[in-house]
Amino acid sequence: MAIKTIDVGALVAQTGNLFETVAILSKRSRQIASKMKADLDIRLAYFEGFDPELEDPRFQEEQRRISVEHEVLPEPTEMAIGEMFNSEIYFRDPTAETED
Repeated sequence: MAIKTIDVGALVAQTGNLFETVAILSKRSRQIASKMKADLDIRLAYFEGFDPELEDPRFQEEQRRISVEHEVLPEPTEMAIGEMFNSEIYFRDPTAETED
């Protein structure tokens, strides 16, 4: 995995604060990681419950293929940064909102 530099200034320009940007990216990457794990668990749940003696080598190959597909996906942090650059992340500052 190659190290890529990013324009932090462009990310900070969206929020106005570096720490807010890091907090937003952190929360979003955790959401993405959680969704990715849930998807993997759902895909692998099919293979649970089979007796080890009865397992077909095709089952093992399918499990391996699913695991490899999951491993080659981009990291959740990388995905969150990409979403932030593309303005796909919704965030708001609750302290900036006025009360009625």
